[in-house]
Amino acid sequence: MSPESYIGGPLALVKNGDRISLDVAARTINLDVPEAELAKRRAEWKAPERRFERGYGWMFTRHIKQANEGCDFDFLETGFWSPGR
Repeated sequence: MSPESYIGGPLALVKNGDRISLDVAARTINLDVPEAELAKRRAEWKAPERRFERGYGWMFTRHIKQANEGCDFDFLETGFWSPGR
């Protein structure tokens, strides 16, 4: 799941029709596509152009954490900023 598709993570390689297996008990999710095909997709992947120069979109793309870290803004963590910094 992480990193996200915007930065070239596994989600960027998923295409319509791909099979994805989910095992809740084992806490796994797998993209059931042969590694050779994934390697081909990785080689063809291009990062999207940045769309935001300011505002919420800019803040989101600069400060949102990955899914495995809670999809929250990094500046909402207690250690992000401290007085006297």
